[in-house]
Amino acid sequence: MNCEEARTQFVDYWRGTLEEAGGEFDAHLASCERCRAEAQELRDLWGTMGAMPEEDPSLGMRTRFYDSLRSWRQQESERRQRFWWVHRPAFQAACAVAILAIGVAAGYLARGRDTVELSQLRGEVYNMRQLVALSLLQQQSASDRLRGVSFAYRVEQSDPQVLSALLTTVNHDPSTNVRLAAVDALRNFTDNPIGRKGLVQALAKQESPLVQIAIVDQIVELHEKSAAPAVQFLLASENLNPEVRQRAQWALKQLQ
Repeated sequence: MNCEEARTQFVDYWRGTLEEAGGEFDAHLASCERCRAEAQELRDLWGTMGAMPEEDPSLGMRTRFYDSLRSWRQQESERRQRFWWVHRPAFQAACAVAILAIGVAAGYLARGRDTVELSQLRGEVYNMRQLVALSLLQQQSASDRLRGVSFAYRVEQSDPQVLSALLTTVNHDPSTNVRLAAVDALRNFTDNPIGRKGLVQALAKQESPLVQIAIVDQIVELHEKSAAPAVQFLLASENLNPEVRQRAQWALKQLQ
């Protein structure tokens, strides 16, 4: 059992319901000082929270609640009476016509502007988004890299630099959360053959069960039949997580 698998057992360890994997979990804690300290710290916190007394609501809370509710209803009724004309169909229709007219006029005015400048402006904005995404994906902070993944949604699917950065993140980022986010972001690039091929190849490089399942699910969603050998290779692993094995077996049936 590695550190990531051990962390998935923390909740059962805190609750005292760890049974099947109890021996492996205890053996891992005995050999890993970091996980042992983290598990003990979180278990102490869990126990402290459970020992906190629950405060009973006061007898006057129900009365105050209904008094506040009646007051709010009265204020809402008065407000609607003051603005009754807003809900009239004639007024709503007039507003719709006015908004449509303003939109059409704005469209004609915008069309009359210099289209070259607008095109340049769009290009600068796109380049800025691309630069921000690539820069954040290279930061040391996992939160910054997650922001970089979010910026990747704002670039075009044909952008080879951002696609390459996302695939590198999926294959090598030390944070499971960042890798999961990058797998999800690759959905925007699956129309690109390089993106689909990179997603399939990334499956063999994953150790986290969560990331493995996320990639398998996306492969099934894409119905990428060429991924069948990669899924079979994953199933050949002796130490494969049982949930991942079950998911991979299901995926093979879906890809047939």
